[in-house]
Amino acid sequence: MLRRSLLTLAAAALVLAACGQGGAKQADVNAPLIVGATAVPHAEILEHIKPLLAADGIQIEIKVFNDYVQPNTQLVERRLDANYFQTKPYLDEFNASRGADLVTVAGVHVEPLGAYSRRFRSLAQLPNGAEVAVPNDASSIGRSLILLQKAGLIRLKDPANPLQTLRDIVDNSRNLRFRELESATLPRVLDQVDMAVINTNYALDAGLKPKTDALTLEGADSPYVNYLVTRADNRTDPRIVALAAMLRSQAVKDFIAAKYDGAVIPAA
Repeated sequence: MLRRSLLTLAAAALVLAACGQGGAKQADVNAPLIVGATAVPHAEILEHIKPLLAADGIQIEIKVFNDYVQPNTQLVERRLDANYFQTKPYLDEFNASRGADLVTVAGVHVEPLGAYSRRFRSLAQLPNGAEVAVPNDASSIGRSLILLQKAGLIRLKDPANPLQTLRDIVDNSRNLRFRELESATLPRVLDQVDMAVINTNYALDAGLKPKTDALTLEGADSPYVNYLVTRADNRTDPRIVALAAMLRSQAVKDFIAAKYDGAVIPAA
């Protein structure tokens, strides 16, 4: 049933692309689809569905990145056909700052953001003046500060704003000292700071277990869904449509639930 659905979606996308783009050059639907992803869990999920897609005649090549900038940059440069690693607030900020026109295709999963420590076992043990490392990209730092506010550590000017900065902290009664670092480096500095707010993909890659190791963790209602993303000009490529359908399938939801034990949650 899934195979038939994928083929139907692919055929429909091909018709839409032909009608909507007129004489524009069409993608080679027989060529491998090159997809950028961070290692955990995105590349693992793609590896899981790779043989399922191959059975439908759709080949994918997975290019693994250890940062959040290059997957978008290379997608804009057409070195990738799609990527799978980011939330919409991050994508919106990238598009705005780079003048890009990347678009979401399908929401796949949520990775609850967490705060971790090697030195303390609870937030109550965190001392006044503690050094806290946070991601330095615009969307992740805002998300981190909202998490810390919900934990009662700080108060923000506008808690609903996803693009908070350190300047938006209006109450820091515990005198937390913040270090802004690249997301990928945060697990590596965990021994050097009192606490670090770490994206789940990097936490899992470092062997951390969000459900048991995090001092505070976003809930399942987190709005930060991870999306399959592509360029506006190839969003109807039948290979991308088929990939999106597979990533949203029950088979992938079951795989996520079994493998990640709540650290990664299928999107609604």
